[in-house]
Amino acid sequence: MTLVLAAHGSRDPRFDVTARRVADAVRVALPGVRVELAYLDLTAPLLGDVLSELSGEVVVVPLLFGDGYHSKVDLPALIDAAVVANPSVRVTQTPIVGRYSPIPALVDRLDEVGFGAGDGVLMLAVGSSDAGSDDSIYERGRELSGVLGCEVQTLFATRLGRDGDAVRLAVDALQSRGVQRVAVSPLFLSAGLLTDRVERFLDALDVPVVVAGPIAEHPSLVSAVTRMWAAVPVAVG
Repeated sequence: MTLVLAAHGSRDPRFDVTARRVADAVRVALPGVRVELAYLDLTAPLLGDVLSELSGEVVVVPLLFGDGYHSKVDLPALIDAAVVANPSVRVTQTPIVGRYSPIPALVDRLDEVGFGAGDGVLMLAVGSSDAGSDDSIYERGRELSGVLGCEVQTLFATRLGRDGDAVRLAVDALQSRGVQRVAVSPLFLSAGLLTDRVERFLDALDVPVVVAGPIAEHPSLVSAVTRMWAAVPVAVG
C-alpha cells in the first residue's frame, strides 16, 4: 500500500525543498507506510513517472488548497493515463488537503512573524477558472478574519492585474479600515515566484508590511493528509 503526495510543482527550487519536508513529516506521522512525492508539472518526479514504478493499491492525496482544474481535471487525467500505461497499479484519488481548514496553519505562521493589534491580513492564494474553487478560498479568508478578529483581504496571486493593481486595491481596502500594517498570509504550500511577485508590488507601495511563511509542513497539513489516508477503505483494510 503506497501513499503518493501530489503537489503542483514549480520552477522555483524552494517548492521542491518544501514539498520534500512535507513528505518527510507525513512519513513520521504514518510509520510503516510507503510515502512518495510526485508533481503534476514543472518539477521531477512527475506523477506519471512515480505511478509507473508502483504496483498494487495506491492512494493519491493532492497537496492543493483550491478544488479547481488541477484536482478535478488535470490530476484525474494523469492518473487515468498512468493506469493505462501500468495496469498493475490501482489508484484512489482523495479530496484535496484544502478540504480541511488550513486556518490553524495560517494563524501560527502569522504569530511567528509577530502579528498583532493594528495589523490587517492580505491572504494570498492561487486563483482558479473554477468559480466554486475561488468561492471556497474567499470563505477561508472570512474564516481567518473571524478567528483573528481583524480585516482580511483575499488576493489571488495569479490575478494581480496590470502593474499589480489588485495588490494596491487590496492594500487600499485594508488601510481604509484603519489597518496600520499589512500582514501577508500565503495560503501556499511553499514560497515561490508568485509570492515573490506580490512582495515586489508591496515593496513598491512603500507601506508597512510583514510577511508570514507558507504553510509547508505545518501539523494541520500533515493531519489533513493522514485523515485523507485513513478515510480511504483500501488504506485501512
